[in-house]
Amino acid sequence: MGNAEHWENVYRDKQIDRVSWFQPHAEISLNIIRSTGLEPGVARVIDVGAGASVLVDDLLEANYRHVTVLDIAEPALAVSRTRLGERAALIDWRVGDVTSVELPPAGYDIWHDRAVFHFLTGEEDRKRYVRQVWRAVRPGGYVIVATFGPNGPLQCSSLDVCRYAPETLHGEFGAGFELIAHQTEAHATPTGKTQEFVYCYCRRAL
Repeated sequence: MGNAEHWENVYRDKQIDRVSWFQPHAEISLNIIRSTGLEPGVARVIDVGAGASVLVDDLLEANYRHVTVLDIAEPALAVSRTRLGERAALIDWRVGDVTSVELPPAGYDIWHDRAVFHFLTGEEDRKRYVRQVWRAVRPGGYVIVATFGPNGPLQCSSLDVCRYAPETLHGEFGAGFELIAHQTEAHATPTGKTQEFVYCYCRRAL
């Protein structure tokens, strides 16, 4: 089974508020995005591997108007489009694998990823991801990546994952990205478990 088929099945078989990564609001992500200081009406934001995340709802509520949502699974994006109703027309929806999908060069001021990078267990996949970030984020733009922390689970959705401390996560991106801050989240899953997430907030070199 390929990656796309796996995630399409996940979003067809489970209610969105029952997947382990569900959040009623993406508060930490939104706060970090706001901390960039970029004007909501101007900043170009991409949420990669977004699934049916409510970050897009929160961004619209905060008056961000140039938002791209990318995921490998069309059914996940369909859930978000239905949830947003008429507001879905304000979003640039894209289906594809983040490591290979074609994105506009220097097309984004802010790159956001919560819970995709840790699924890239192969070194070459991680390198392709970083090259994609380097191409798609404008010089001086911001990169926010959240993964399972050192005490997080070893698997998610029946797939192996990598766990990261802040310094090792930042190390995957290299000297071309300045680490501005990092944060740890104790995420409560819908089944009552706690998962450790680490957020790294970086700036792409000029």
